[in-house]
Amino acid sequence: MDAPPEPGLIEAMQKLIGGAGTAMVAAVAGRLMWHAGEVRSRRRPAFGLFMVWEIPMAIGMALIGDGAGEYLDLTNSQTVALIAVLSYLGPRGICAALERWWINRKAP
Repeated sequence: MDAPPEPGLIEAMQKLIGGAGTAMVAAVAGRLMWHAGEVRSRRRPAFGLFMVWEIPMAIGMALIGDGAGEYLDLTNSQTVALIAVLSYLGPRGICAALERWWINRKAP
């Protein structure tokens, strides 16, 4: 007999720290990925007090991503992925993506 598949990372995290904790981990991971790119490009130092301002950004993106995931009727894993992507992009990236979509859309 085949054994049932083992739960993935997101399911394991949700069992360990809950859904809200998993969403916050995804949001912080997204912001840290963006920050790492900025450090690599030498636009920001690696550490500093300015990193405190990334916390409200991560919380806000987690709230927005959770609401968008619920609105789009996504699964828990898909919602966590959406939160990480939105957190990585941040408000400016989301605005730029929406503007690009709006300009390039086909008019009916």
